[in-house]
Amino acid sequence: MSLSRREFVRTLFVATAQVALTGPLLSRGLFAASSPTSPEGLNFLVFGDWGRKGQKDQLDVARQMGIAADQIGARFIVSVGDNFYDYGVSSVDDLQFKTSFEQVYTAPSLQVPWQVILGNHDYRGNCQAQLDYAKVNTRWNMPDRFFVRNEQIPGGVPADLIYIDTNPFIHSYAKDLRMGAQIRSQDSTKQLGWIEEQLAKSTAPWKIVIGHHPIYSGGEHGDTPELIEHLLPLLEKYKVQAYFAGHDHDLQHLQAGGVNLFGSGAGSTVRPTKMIEQSKYSKSQPGFMAVSLKPELMEIRMIDGSGQMIYQTSVTQKLS
Repeated sequence: MSLSRREFVRTLFVATAQVALTGPLLSRGLFAASSPTSPEGLNFLVFGDWGRKGQKDQLDVARQMGIAADQIGARFIVSVGDNFYDYGVSSVDDLQFKTSFEQVYTAPSLQVPWQVILGNHDYRGNCQAQLDYAKVNTRWNMPDRFFVRNEQIPGGVPADLIYIDTNPFIHSYAKDLRMGAQIRSQDSTKQLGWIEEQLAKSTAPWKIVIGHHPIYSGGEHGDTPELIEHLLPLLEKYKVQAYFAGHDHDLQHLQAGGVNLFGSGAGSTVRPTKMIEQSKYSKSQPGFMAVSLKPELMEIRMIDGSGQMIYQTSVTQKLS
């Protein structure tokens, strides 16, 4: 059975208590759901830790991303970092821009703007080259190491998406032989002040922050103490509804201090993960997240590399 785009979105982004999880759902163009809601929303994909020159897991995820982006009408793609393994890129002419990006994410639906931030593996190469690449390829949006995008939900409701660079916050990175010099050139205190300034002046009902490192995580790297100390209190203070990250190669949903934490670092190779105190879901499987942001509700679906929807949840705009 084939569905129109509107019918598909109606069944994809619904608030349900349970969902049937059998079969390659995206490849069938169908999600089982209990009750439809409006298909109108600011729809986008979130994923990270992907740049591996077209290895199988990366290609599988890219293929399903193309299908999902087409069927939900994704407005943009969010990359939470580690865009190129293992040592970033050397220059704006680095072949990896083709082998890991241009030649992999070829679906017409993925030719929308990509909002991109830096991961630790990107810091092992030339970060400025990724900033400069934005001037060469208009799909690649990285105006700075941290920046804000003021988005509009259909109907005119604003949403502020704040993209940050978490790498300079990690104390051990300053001593790393490959990335230390670039890390030390960044002022994490200044960036933290900038983050608070953006959150404090935002009047948008939705505030979402995107960084590379998780705050809490059941994955291989685990929690990030520096973000627990410095970033989480700001997210709580200014009632940020969600924080998206990568770094750990898995798919996770956690909650801390009323903030929903999403780990979407399964764009290619995955590693073991587990449930921890803050966990609501944790899975070691290649995949990505499909997000629909509506005036009162944000709906998140985790999709694996075979097109299976493996988890779904929703976040209300007004936090308790």
